[in-house]
Amino acid sequence: MGGAVISGTARYEAQKDETYVIPGALYFGDQFMYLGDRGRYYFHLDDNTAAYAYGRFRFGNLDPDDEDAFDGMHKRKSEFEAGVGGTIITPYALLSARVSSDVTGRSNGQELLLWADFPIVKGNLLVMPGMGMMIRSDKMANYYFGGVSKSEATAQRPEWDTGTTFSPMAAVITSYRFSPKWVGMLAANYEFYDKDIADSPIVQHNGELYGILAVGYIW
Repeated sequence: MGGAVISGTARYEAQKDETYVIPGALYFGDQFMYLGDRGRYYFHLDDNTAAYAYGRFRFGNLDPDDEDAFDGMHKRKSEFEAGVGGTIITPYALLSARVSSDVTGRSNGQELLLWADFPIVKGNLLVMPGMGMMIRSDKMANYYFGGVSKSEATAQRPEWDTGTTFSPMAAVITSYRFSPKWVGMLAANYEFYDKDIADSPIVQHNGELYGILAVGYIW
């Protein structure tokens, strides 16, 4: 249980960068893990491999009522996604793959994440850089990452189809255990947008940066 400060770059041209202060709770059990907007249930775990079921609540990110620039566009609503993932555990890296799909009929899209983490532990300090590739289906990318349908297009906002996208990502997570009960975390994640996302007429950056500063109490 604890709180976090989350700051990130806005995705769309008409939006501003925002910072949120969020209280919340995480749960780490022997098989189940809850991480705010997502969770995992491990149905296999040993010293070399792990396999899990995955669920995520993805928040909507575009509302025509919020900005005049979005007039005529369809609201991008929240959805729930479900899937499976697996990890190969080596002495130097955690090699992971995860696939998930919308199960609510919002985007009807899918996502595949290929990732490698390189944990470094020094006493109470953990530093874990990571990198990978996020692959999104055309329906997922068009719905949440810059697509403009024919019915949404205007003279200033041309029709845009992202197609299937491939976005490299890099991250670093650091945590420090101050005591058996208190832990702090600092993390940053950057996604280098696929060119077909970055060139969308409604997307304002070539990538997306998020940072998290958190402190928690372990029951």
